[in-house]
Amino acid sequence: MKSLFEPLKNEGLTTLKIRYNYKNKNVLLEASKQWSDNVKWSMYNKEFYMDDILTEDGIYLNHQEVISLFNKYNLADYLNAVIDLVKKGKHFGIDCFYNKNKNIRFIGNIHSNVQGINNRSHAVRSGGIRRHDLETPEIEVIQDGLNLARAMSFKNVGAGIPYGGCKITVHSKPVDLNDLEELGFLAYAIDKLRCFTGPDMGYPYQLADKLKEHFTINITGGEYSPIGPTGSPTAYGVYLAIKQAAKFVFGSDSLSNLKVALQGLGAVGYPLAEHLLKEDVQLFVSDLLDENLEKLQKNYRDKKIKVIEPEDIYYVEADIFAPCAIGGIVDENVIEKSKFKIIMGAANNQLKASAQEEEYRLARLLAQRNIVFQCDWVHNVAGVLAGWEEYRNQEKADIKNIITRIETLCKDNTWNNLQRAKDLNLTPTEIAYKEAEKLIYQ
Repeated sequence: MKSLFEPLKNEGLTTLKIRYNYKNKNVLLEASKQWSDNVKWSMYNKEFYMDDILTEDGIYLNHQEVISLFNKYNLADYLNAVIDLVKKGKHFGIDCFYNKNKNIRFIGNIHSNVQGINNRSHAVRSGGIRRHDLETPEIEVIQDGLNLARAMSFKNVGAGIPYGGCKITVHSKPVDLNDLEELGFLAYAIDKLRCFTGPDMGYPYQLADKLKEHFTINITGGEYSPIGPTGSPTAYGVYLAIKQAAKFVFGSDSLSNLKVALQGLGAVGYPLAEHLLKEDVQLFVSDLLDENLEKLQKNYRDKKIKVIEPEDIYYVEADIFAPCAIGGIVDENVIEKSKFKIIMGAANNQLKASAQEEEYRLARLLAQRNIVFQCDWVHNVAGVLAGWEEYRNQEKADIKNIITRIETLCKDNTWNNLQRAKDLNLTPTEIAYKEAEKLIYQ
């Protein structure tokens, strides 16, 4: 399997940085050895700190030396493919940190720093941390991370918080929450990235509790968070947005007797299902875990719930489709065959696209079929708002401080975006991007 980490592993290096300036098209590569294999990561922020010297034989490779290194391992084409993905999304770059002893391949996908400049905090970026199994092709891990990082830049603008966008993807075995060597390295890498983050797919939310207890405050959303897991506020914000979309399409924000197809009953999907069922919708649900489906059916025996096979959820006859699982699921085939009037859910990057232009094309295909859709970062901002509240105020954080803001952003912004798109004869996705990119790309 091709990997950016193969030359690092073979040459005793720890770090690779890819930088891109979308304005002048310049690319800069750096590789280095910044720590020794015998660093005790369990002592991070106890006996040593983020900027300490962690090796006596540092190595630093410049741009041309990195190119020569990848040529040596016949990986020049692979490196260029990754750089092309960075260029395609107008990303600031990628930071790769390698832990040889644990075979942890930490990838910091950085889209933008602009919103985080002079924000008076350590973190200049925010975005979740997710894990991929080592069997997953690395190029898919990178593409996933870059897509999510770009969405985070826009989501942070939509949420009105002062951070650029990034996403951490970790290519490794499942985390051992009792292994302080592993956790210490993750904390160090998060701090080096100057990102505040929160557990995403592949990591339990208890990761945040462990990292905060032992190493760093630059992670939010744990079991003992004063805010709690961010899935619940996210679900509430998405629910409010769905009601506005229903009002736009059907003339009323009541969801009673509407048919809703819900994909995923995880941290966001399950509480969203609860909000929807309170309005007596007919709910079609799919999830890869039977226990999630059984839990919903057991707790809501008197409601209209029908379980659908995961591959069939895209094509049920329903008024609304709410994707709350993986991203990249709305492609040309789904658009052509779906029977929905509205697609609006919590999943990140619902359109199968890696750049704004590709999103615009798919959004226009949806509009041609009279399916109301807007990019998810307009309305799934409550989670990052909750993380921001915890990051700013730590143990004094309170959901009450942001609930009004969540309601205003998710409800009013959705209604205004849909109306403005109608008035200007553009898709809601195009309208949302045009407003936000003024800040991001300045």
